[in-house]
Parts: sequence; structure tokens; C-alpha cells
Amino acid sequence: MSIIERAVGRIASTLTPNSRGPESAAASMEGPRERGTRNLIEESIDRIEASFDRPGKRPSRMQIEDDGPATVVGSQQGDVDIGRLKEMGAVTPDSGRSKVAEEYRLIKRPLLANAFGHGGAERVRNGNLIMVTSSLPGEGKTFTAINLAISMATELEHTVLLVDADVSKSTVMRYLGLNAKRGLIDVLQNPDLPLSDVLIKTNIAKLTVLPAGDSISHATELLASSSMKHFVRDIASRYPDRIIIFDSPPLLSTSEASVLATYMGQVVFVVEAERTPQDAITDALAHLADCEHIGLVLNKVASGGSGGDYGYGYGYGGYGEYAPEQ
Repeated sequence: MSIIERAVGRIASTLTPNSRGPESAAASMEGPRERGTRNLIEESIDRIEASFDRPGKRPSRMQIEDDGPATVVGSQQGDVDIGRLKEMGAVTPDSGRSKVAEEYRLIKRPLLANAFGHGGAERVRNGNLIMVTSSLPGEGKTFTAINLAISMATELEHTVLLVDADVSKSTVMRYLGLNAKRGLIDVLQNPDLPLSDVLIKTNIAKLTVLPAGDSISHATELLASSSMKHFVRDIASRYPDRIIIFDSPPLLSTSEASVLATYMGQVVFVVEAERTPQDAITDALAHLADCEHIGLVLNKVASGGSGGDYGYGYGYGGYGEYAPEQ
């Protein structure tokens, strides 16, 4: 029995309300068109769908128009603390065939297929815009976003922009060991500020980071503004080979994540195994009612191996996607 098949059998028991499990990042996934009799998303969310009271009409998803490519290079250089990432158990450029590196290779493959039409997959509109979020704080969304960004940056044909969009509680820069005073918020507030002035070109080849910038009280309104619309349209079309990953706030903590979701082509939804209450998942997914491409990462899963080993228990909920009723 494959790890995917074992994972499908375990998913229902891991999503138990208010129970806690061991903490270790884990992620794996099916290929973009591997289904089986019933894929993970369908099984894990059947109960959730049955309990949905459909929300009112939410903002329609953004149509990102292509104004043609432009050229910009980050004027700042920053060295990611690779040693710190290794201590955290994160993906690094030299991870090789480590367990975590293999897990995120499985996670990224359907995302790239959706974004660029690889392997005969149908290309998703705005598929290169990917939001990583969760229901609640502490489930591992930032860890997932960073790992995913670094893993994608090892691709031969793609570059990655990691956007710290958790503007109220930014942690991306601290995890990476980078420093910056200005970022996304500053660009949105000041149309005369060149994007190149706040981008950080890192020592990881093909990885650029956009910090969050200063926290402000009206972040939701700013993210819903025409400035944000133009910004997203610009970065989505700037480079044809680029993936943009947004580390978003948790869906149930602020209203900002729901606004960000309207711009995205794909959403990676992180769930902490044996801890996230099922009703929290239900409520959070209701905020993504208009998102057509949602993948599930079940994080911090015990693999059941000897010595308290954690890993492939199940990470990614296969891009056999959860599609809310329209």
C-alpha cells in the first residue's frame, strides 16, 4: 500500500477536534490527476461540506489582465540564514533527497502543473499566484510557504517571489534571517516607490522576497484597494516563468486573508493534524467559497515510525481539489 493510500485512510482520524498531536512538519501529495476511488480532499471534506451553510455572495475572484512583461531587479541583497533553516528542519538549497525536500517536491508538482500547464494539465487562470493560509495561527502556514518557495526556487525553469502578506503579524523575515524596513504596505501606500527598492534578492538562486513592511490599522482596506489590484496584475505578468507565493494571515484571525484570496489562482490550505478543530476548518473554507483550486496540507503528522520519527504521515491533500458549490 502506497503512502498516499495510507494517508487517505488516516486523514479522518487526524482531524479530531481539540486534540493535540506531536509537532513536526510533514507534507506529501498525489500527482495533479491521480485520483483513486476517492481522493483525499473529497474524503476529508465530505463531512465539512455536509455541514456548510452557504455564505452570502463574496467578492468575485480577480481577473488579472496581462499588460505585458516589464523589467525589474531587486536593488537590495540579503543572505538567507541557511543554518537556521536547517535547524528548523526546513527545505534548503542543498537538502538533496532529504525527507522534507521530497515531501515538498510532491507538494509543488501539481501547483506548477496548474500554473504553467505542465504534463498536459490545463493551465489555471492566475495559477502562478498561490496563497498559503490556515484556519488559525500556529498551524505551520509560514513554514509551509517558505519551504514551498525554496523548493520551487530549485526548479530549472522557474523563479520565485515570496511575498510576506501577513502584514499584521509578519514572521517570514525572522525565519529567513533577513532585515528590511519597507515592503508590500509601503509600495501600496506610495505609488512613487519603485517595487525594485523593496524587493530583496537572496543568496538562494531564483528566490526573491518582498517583506510585509510596516503594520497599519487599515490593512484590509489597503489590500482591497485599486493599488493592490494593480500590484497583483503587475507581478503576475512581469515574468512568464515566475511563481508568486503569498504567506497570508490565518483566515479566522483577520479579514485580510479573505481579501487576498480573491486575487489568487490557487490556495494551499494548511491544517495542523490532531489539533485543528473541525468546525474551524468548516468556517475557514467558507471564506474560500469562490476559490476553485484549493489544496490541503496536513501538517505536523506523526509517521508512525520508530524513535518518534515524523514525516510522511500525510502532508499534502492531493490536488484532487476541493471545489465549493457555486
